[in-house]
Amino acid sequence: MRRTILGGIAALSLLVAVPTAAPAHPTVADKTCSSRFVHGVIGGQEKCLHAGEFCAARYKRQYPRYGFHCVAGRLR
Repeated sequence: MRRTILGGIAALSLLVAVPTAAPAHPTVADKTCSSRFVHGVIGGQEKCLHAGEFCAARYKRQYPRYGFHCVAGRLR
């Protein structure tokens, strides 16, 4: 009986605490891009990507996620 009561109190405290916790990262994009651009997160920062724009070679593995490749410092 004692375990049931303690378990119920623990579960109730979790239900109360969860809604008050704010998410670490917002799920909705803060940055909006025009229709010609693709919103992406490169190197931990939000970017509007477009073919021909500058790209950093050190993040070349992140660009394909958004449909681009970094070639000679430009997105293709």
